[in-house]
Amino acid sequence: MSLLKLGLPKGSLQDASLQLFRRAGYEITVNPRSYFPSVDDEEIECMLIRAQEMARYVEDGVLDAGLTGKDWILENEAQVIEAADLVYAKQTFGKVRWVLAVPERSPFQSVKDLEGKIVATELVGVTKQYLAKSGVRAKVEFSWGATEVKPPVLADAIVEVTETGSSLRANGLRIIETVLESNTKLIANRAAWEDVWKRQKIETLVMLLQGAIEAAGKVGLMLNVRRADLERVLSVLPALKRPTISTLSDPDWVAVNTVIEEKTVREIIPRLKAANAQGIVEYPLNKIVV
Repeated sequence: MSLLKLGLPKGSLQDASLQLFRRAGYEITVNPRSYFPSVDDEEIECMLIRAQEMARYVEDGVLDAGLTGKDWILENEAQVIEAADLVYAKQTFGKVRWVLAVPERSPFQSVKDLEGKIVATELVGVTKQYLAKSGVRAKVEFSWGATEVKPPVLADAIVEVTETGSSLRANGLRIIETVLESNTKLIANRAAWEDVWKRQKIETLVMLLQGAIEAAGKVGLMLNVRRADLERVLSVLPALKRPTISTLSDPDWVAVNTVIEEKTVREIIPRLKAANAQGIVEYPLNKIVV
């Protein structure tokens, strides 16, 4: 039987990734004592690997495919196939930023001010390239963790990843520049990508995972309305493309089905009632495949 060896990110992205796979239709169970989760697809074998190392193992063929960030692909200079953008992070469905940050009271205002200084980061290679492009010679030290607490005693500045900037602010730091924007990607080994079966399996994964991301924050709405009131109802409804309108057994009535942002539901339903819509049903969505 053919088998796809898939790497899942261990650490900060782990829970968000497992939730995403669940919405995509894959039930993955993690044993806290094992690095090999079970998955309800006998054609997939999973392994938990830190995102920082994922690209290297995919490049070497230890894994056929895996999820990691664009940042770690660049850091490892990995020669892999970037099969898909999966724009989600630990807390949000969005990109993350690697930023240059300094203490609030620091005199530094830009990267140019760091000539001859010390910068601590986990993203050493990318940071060195960024400094070189800026014409700045500074010492870049690898940080094993707790990078936010190092300035100003152990480093003059840091390059750290952030979604919202709240952790940096909580540690008395301010952002002076963005070094890199990154998002999660599904990457593939070049030989695996050339294998017809494995490529098809990876592309199916991509379709379902992207469908799950597309559905995030959206809900479906079904309702009935008299034909005479249909235009009023349609003027209220935003739509993914166009609402689906179906004829009912009573020729004077139609059913309307659409997709909307969940955060707008509480505003739209009262307006739909005012437009004479009836039998309004809101339902959750797992995937939207476009």
